[in-house]
Amino acid sequence: MRYLMLSKKKILQLLTLLLTLTCLLPGARAQGSEQAISLDTGSGILQASLILPAQPKPAPVVLLISGSGPTDRDGNSLGLPGKNNSLRLVAEQLAEAGFATVRYDKRGVAASLAAGSAESALRFENYVDDAAAWLAYLRADTRFSKVAVMGHSEGASIAVLAAQKQAVHALVAIAGVAQNPADVIRLQLQASGMPADLLAQANKALSSLKEGKTVSDTPAALAALFRPSVQPFLISWFRYTPAQEMARLQLPVLIVQGDHDIQVGTEQAQALKAALPAARLEIISGMNHVLKLAPAERASNIATYMNPELPLAPRLLPVLKDFLNPLMTPP
Repeated sequence: MRYLMLSKKKILQLLTLLLTLTCLLPGARAQGSEQAISLDTGSGILQASLILPAQPKPAPVVLLISGSGPTDRDGNSLGLPGKNNSLRLVAEQLAEAGFATVRYDKRGVAASLAAGSAESALRFENYVDDAAAWLAYLRADTRFSKVAVMGHSEGASIAVLAAQKQAVHALVAIAGVAQNPADVIRLQLQASGMPADLLAQANKALSSLKEGKTVSDTPAALAALFRPSVQPFLISWFRYTPAQEMARLQLPVLIVQGDHDIQVGTEQAQALKAALPAARLEIISGMNHVLKLAPAERASNIATYMNPELPLAPRLLPVLKDFLNPLMTPP
């Protein structure tokens, strides 16, 4: 057998080429350091990931807040068989752009599971207070210069309310709704093809909960949505209409929405913009709910929710940088 003999110079040239190509590949790691951090809220310890950019300190920092349900810090729903890693990708790309990022598991989810309380004791305000506590933590940390908050889906509503409690330099709402969540659920149930008699009972329950009244006469088919233990949380959640809360903000706001999002329509982003005319609105063509380019067709769109190899929609990071850079970095 003959062996190919390479000079040391040739080997170094090949290694250099390999490293260069690796850095150009999609999904290359951010040029910064990721570390685990935690926050003791007094009612549970929340676990998080901090990425520091490879640049002199202090750096501007962005707090990322994930969406509804059992969604972890990386943007993955624990109820799905695969990952999309949308918020991890956002954090890594922001680090490459010079921003520190913190993304955390909500109480009761993933590594913050132990911080969760009984379902009947959970309130929407718990999530808002947790986000506000993270903002206070970041504002007090001398490693960071300015603080922004970025929420995705339900996290956008949490970000808006948290920014009313803790001052931030900028806010980004991605795929957030404008309507009251009771009305959003009503529309989703209507679009689901639910039988008319069951839909009428669901609408009756939603109206009662929106008025702050529990319900006890819902059929078994609606138990997953209106079980007694979750009703106190729903009542607390239905107190807030995101567009009304957005209108109270007095800080720079960016509203981002994909036009292939099958969960949140562009009309929600338009309504948020109408509530705060000074906000900047960006509709990203082809982007879906998990921030990837996806077909409008439902099955193919949902398939992207479980594919971590897909990159973010190419226009997303330039939009975020263009908004954040003038606000967060020194001239």
